[in-house]
This record gives sequence, C-alpha cells and structure tokens, in this order.
Amino acid sequence: MERSSAGPRDNKSRTGKAMSDHFDAYGRMLSDPANWRQSLIRVLEPQVHRLLDDRGPPQPSDSKASSVLLLLAPTSPHPGAPAETSLILTKRSRMVRQAGDLCCPGGITAPRLDAVLANLLLLPCSPLSRWPFWAALHRHTPAQSRKLAFLLATGLRESWEEIRLNPTRVLFLGALPKQRLLLFPRSIHPLVVWVERQRRFFPSWEVDRIVSIPVRRLLDPNNHYRYRLYVAPHLADLYQPNIQDFPCVFHRDHHHAEVLWGVTYRIVMEFLELVFGFRPPDVTNRPFIPGLLDESYLNGRD
Repeated sequence: MERSSAGPRDNKSRTGKAMSDHFDAYGRMLSDPANWRQSLIRVLEPQVHRLLDDRGPPQPSDSKASSVLLLLAPTSPHPGAPAETSLILTKRSRMVRQAGDLCCPGGITAPRLDAVLANLLLLPCSPLSRWPFWAALHRHTPAQSRKLAFLLATGLRESWEEIRLNPTRVLFLGALPKQRLLLFPRSIHPLVVWVERQRRFFPSWEVDRIVSIPVRRLLDPNNHYRYRLYVAPHLADLYQPNIQDFPCVFHRDHHHAEVLWGVTYRIVMEFLELVFGFRPPDVTNRPFIPGLLDESYLNGRD
C-alpha cells in the first residue's frame, strides 16, 4: 500500500481549510437566511423519502416509535446582539427518564390523536402545505404523505406540550435518518423545522430549561469532547462495560454548562454533515466530561 506523503502540517492545513469551508457556508446562511432555507429544503428533500420508505426488518427497538423536531431559530446571545441561527433543545427534568439530557422536543406517537391532528396538516396554510414538495408527494404517494403528516403531528403535539411551540409559526424543512435509542426500546423519526416568529417558550414539568446553541459552536471542533459514562455499581451486571466513552459537544453559556451526547448528538451530526459537510473530529484524545448512569437516570424521580 502506498503511504501518504502528507505530514502533520499538511493534515493541519487540510483541517483548517475544512473548518473555513464549514464557516463560509454558515456565513452565507447568516447573510441570506431566506435563500439558505430554500437550499436546506432541497438538501433535506431526499431524506424525507428515505424516512418514509424505511420498512426495514422489525427490531426490538421499534416497539415504540417517536417523532422529534430539530428546531432551528434565530436567537440573540444577549439583548442588542445580532441574531444568529441556533438549535433549540430541551433539558429533561429530574421527573422523567434520561434526566439532565439535552433533547430535541418530541415524543412517542399517540395513534388515534395524532391521526386526527394529521388531518389538520392536510389543510391549506399548514406547515406541510408550505413545503415546496408537499403537493407532489400528496398527489403521487398519498400513503407517504399521510405518514409524514402523522409524524409531524406527533412532533408538533409533543412540542406544544413540552415548550408551547406554536404549530402555526413553524416551517417544515425536511427530515433526517431514523435513529434508535441504545438504552430504551424506541425508534426516533427526526424532522427539521424552522421557527419563524416565536421567540419565547414555556417549559412544562418534563423540561428543566430550554437550551439554545448557535450552529457556529456546533461546527467548531474545539467544542467536541468525550462524555465518559460511569455505570452505578448495582447496575454493573446489566450494563457492560461499566465505563463507556461517547462523543459529545460541550456548551457553556452565561449561566450554565451543558453536554450534548447520545441520540440527539447523532441527529445533530447527521444534520451538520448533510448541510455543511461537517464531520465531528476524533475525540479519542480529548478531555472527558463525567456522567453517571443510575436508577434516577433510567427511571426519573418522583
């Protein structure tokens, strides 16, 4: 096998150029958000069909299906500062499973209720009707269009319950590949949504707080670390190995420090790769941030 002649300096140069390309794309997004959203819709449109066509073999993790919204919105880091595109996440409260995790709002489907709500998304002026590919999807593959409406209805209903996301103030942009949780039996259908005019959210008891992370910080390799998960001794027989490292993003704002890891991290990285060509760095030698898997994490607290 021919050995590469690139040395450390060449590798560093390529890494720097890749970072520059990612931030150039992000800069274009900031300078012309309307055109960028149209480009994003075109990039994500094939992913919608892949998500709707997914009929893989049944797996234990498919026993519960859920739909989540990757929310994008313009936010200001502080009053008077220019707005920039950010990812809106929820931090799970101590009353629910996976307490303390950052998540995309959403949850498990409610078949009867969400089927009714999905019918409302078939009406004019709904978030789906404003998606440029909706008319063709609804005309040529009605079964797929009903499935998409059902998944979006689940995500919007759950997001209303969790943070009072106004379903009339969002724009559907597309989908991302289906994910499966590692610790719980559930498949996740991620949908990408732009929040057009809503600037305040109101967390329910399930949500500790709302976390806004600028996209530019997610694109910075210096914010990527290892999340080291320690398993509580009395659970060590169930979860092996009892110490595991996961890639993560460490985010600090004026008052809090948060870790983005797990399935939400995977969803976000899929988005960044599709849109910006960004791939997370190798974090093998990066510092680690400790976490604990115990019964309160698995079951929540009363």
